[in-house]
Amino acid sequence: MHTEHDWITTPVTTDILRGFLDVEQTAQGLLPHRLPARARRQIPDTQLATAEAQPSGVRLAFRTRATTVELDTLPTKRVYQGLPAPADGVYDLLVDGRLTAQATVPGGNVRIITDMITQASELREGPAGTARFSGLPARDKDVEIWLPHTEITELIALRTDAPVEPAPDNGRRVWLHHGSSISHGSNAAHPSAIWPALAAADGGVELINLGFGGGALLDPFTARAMRDTPADLISVKIGINIVNTDAMRLRAFGPAVHGFLDTIREGHPTTPLLVLSPILCPVQEDTPGPLAADFAGGTLRFRATGDPAERAAGRLTLNVIRDELTRIVGQRAADDPHLHHLDGRDLYGEREYAERPLPDRLHPDPAAHRRIAENFARLVFGDGGPFAAEAR
Repeated sequence: MHTEHDWITTPVTTDILRGFLDVEQTAQGLLPHRLPARARRQIPDTQLATAEAQPSGVRLAFRTRATTVELDTLPTKRVYQGLPAPADGVYDLLVDGRLTAQATVPGGNVRIITDMITQASELREGPAGTARFSGLPARDKDVEIWLPHTEITELIALRTDAPVEPAPDNGRRVWLHHGSSISHGSNAAHPSAIWPALAAADGGVELINLGFGGGALLDPFTARAMRDTPADLISVKIGINIVNTDAMRLRAFGPAVHGFLDTIREGHPTTPLLVLSPILCPVQEDTPGPLAADFAGGTLRFRATGDPAERAAGRLTLNVIRDELTRIVGQRAADDPHLHHLDGRDLYGEREYAERPLPDRLHPDPAAHRRIAENFARLVFGDGGPFAAEAR
């Protein structure tokens, strides 16, 4: 056990943070954000405001000989009224890229969601806590601490038993990805096991994850944030949230996709840009939204409530969106050789569904996150893929 005088406290600053777009100083410490302040001022709902502040893909990255690391944080956890509280979020510690230790921070604030539709909530304040990792190898090493992907996490203090310096630039390409709750990491077991993190590790790239639960809605402020973020590779996964919120009709969808891609191209005119359509989701393949939550039996599941007959009037389904994205990307690619398309069912389709069905009818389980990542790495980062190293 270390005494107070053994510890070295290192300020948590942007020098040792990765995967964020902005930070906010709070009364407790530093709060990472995945959208910049200008974009946050335009967010129209509490769901996206919460999602972008949940640090999916955000991690501390430093070099040290420390064998013990402590990170003080104040988590804010979400609980749906009437359902059991979820397990505490996991902090993953990686040494030289390998998952080596995990910890949790009990307590913290709890936001109780009292209305699933309006996201009305009550905040119950709680104390900060500490994620502690010990028994690390006593040598120079690169350490990453991946923050819980579904808990807002204020960073207060980093303590170690040896000096810390920011991780050196590893020369890896930066992959900027935007998607829905599946990209955010819903149902993944821990933060470095969300499918974009696994795919980034397989592809040898640095991830900036703009996967927002319920928030992949072609918002112009998200496109501007992507336009202004330095990146070597960009992907956008479009469709599932637009269908399950019943946010627009076919007439509005096509121009919205064009506008989103046009904005990204303003800042990244020749960067490889991959458009992904939705993975298989049987409840929405041919049935429009909106989705409704079903709490029967004390377990959250989802069902589509639209009328399939209204597709002729422009109501969107996943199959309609896939066809439209294929058309749009094909049209644009004639003048944009760096634009690519991938059908999401190539990542998770009938075969994957037969082996690992969606537990809540909407989100993949941990094993399916791994399968999606493996397929993405093979098809996108692999030989001949749009993000292959030789494609630069």
